[in-house]
Amino acid sequence: MEKSEDQISHSKREIASYGFGSFSREFMRIAFSASAFYFFEKEINLNVWLVSLAFVLFAIYNMFNDPLIGYLTNRPFNFTKKLGRRFPWILIGGLPWGLSYMLIFVPPTTNAANDAWLLFFWLLFTTCLFDTFHSIFFVNFIALFPHKFKTMKERRLTSGIQIMIGVVGTALGAIVPPLVFEYGNIPSFFWQGLVSLMIVTIGFILAIPGVKESPELIEEFFEKYDRDAEKPSFFQSMKIAINQRSFIVFMAIYTLYQSLVETMQSSIPYIIRYSLGMPSNAQTLVFAGFLIGVLISTPLWTKLSHRLNDNRKVMTIAAIMLGLFTLPLMFLRNYLGIIINMIFWGIPLGGFWVMVGPVSADVIDNSVVLTKKREEGVYTGFQMFFGRLGIVAQALTFAIVHSLTGFDTNPYSDLAIIGIHLHTSIIPAIFVFIGATIFWKYYDLKPKKVEENRSVLQSLKL
Repeated sequence: MEKSEDQISHSKREIASYGFGSFSREFMRIAFSASAFYFFEKEINLNVWLVSLAFVLFAIYNMFNDPLIGYLTNRPFNFTKKLGRRFPWILIGGLPWGLSYMLIFVPPTTNAANDAWLLFFWLLFTTCLFDTFHSIFFVNFIALFPHKFKTMKERRLTSGIQIMIGVVGTALGAIVPPLVFEYGNIPSFFWQGLVSLMIVTIGFILAIPGVKESPELIEEFFEKYDRDAEKPSFFQSMKIAINQRSFIVFMAIYTLYQSLVETMQSSIPYIIRYSLGMPSNAQTLVFAGFLIGVLISTPLWTKLSHRLNDNRKVMTIAAIMLGLFTLPLMFLRNYLGIIINMIFWGIPLGGFWVMVGPVSADVIDNSVVLTKKREEGVYTGFQMFFGRLGIVAQALTFAIVHSLTGFDTNPYSDLAIIGIHLHTSIIPAIFVFIGATIFWKYYDLKPKKVEENRSVLQSLKL
């Protein structure tokens, strides 16, 4: 039976439970971004180029790991035929993920002068382990979205609720760890890892009802999978994906958005400690500022997306505003001023978060129309492949700026402080402005095309 675009098939309780997967992911993402690079560069005192090399290699591993996991988990196994196509993978990746985060902060030595390469390999190993569990969880969590929530209204509603719950995870991920660790106290970083492990585990348990697949959804997938005579290989699937214009253009803005977020948010500990000269717990209000903006704006962005019914336009507006509100951080040297600016920065961030799910779903729907196959895991894996370039951008930006400004020699010098504000503001703003320009000019899934795709999918019963 065809579904109306206004139909909502799942209860708000189930949708909210699904959102707790986002809660745990957002908690861990911001805790990692705000702590890991800083910990090894300034607490362990590992050379910034070695830290950057480890992060670049970690990102490269991540890039290939994500689409490969997406491809492999898209295939049926005996246990997935019983438990669901996505649900068991979400548990396998999600439940141990917090433990792998904690391991990052318990290196076998803290002597960066004599054991630099040992620390380098520990950082590389633990971040890759961290990413492996993240990929198994998140590729399947995102891939579940367009298959479980099929109408446009339900997707936007789910995205809005998911964002609100994810913001709570972001809030706790930004606020709790700095309350536990202290600058200059290496063991305190282990304790924040342990606290983080407990919080994200609770989040995953709450997500279980929402990420479970109904027997009808499981049967639907395996019927279609068995019916498809031709099963493309991993490289065939990759070729199909990269030959689709809408997918590549979406990946461009998503990658450059991730570059902004990784670079700007990883800069916050440097702003607090070196530019403002404040203790670690001062990070909490800075992060709280942008979360207030997200919470205020998310319902408004959801309503705007319904009213305009143009995902391309809303995402472009959010991206441009995000860049504009990043620029003032170049000049602000006042704690209160930075907090106020972060509130305004959070407003377009909420819009971008609201739109990522629906735009990604539009791209996947378009691929289904073209290929007559549902390969959500493959496409979300490739999405994460490109998104991880943001980590490369952040690591190289920090290494280059810190080397050119003499940060390692004197992090409190005027030039070093200018460099910190550069990688907090101007550089990430440039990233997202480029992404917005590419997206607006070349993204071809406009409302008419999206409606046509929805009609074709209903006729194909996909």
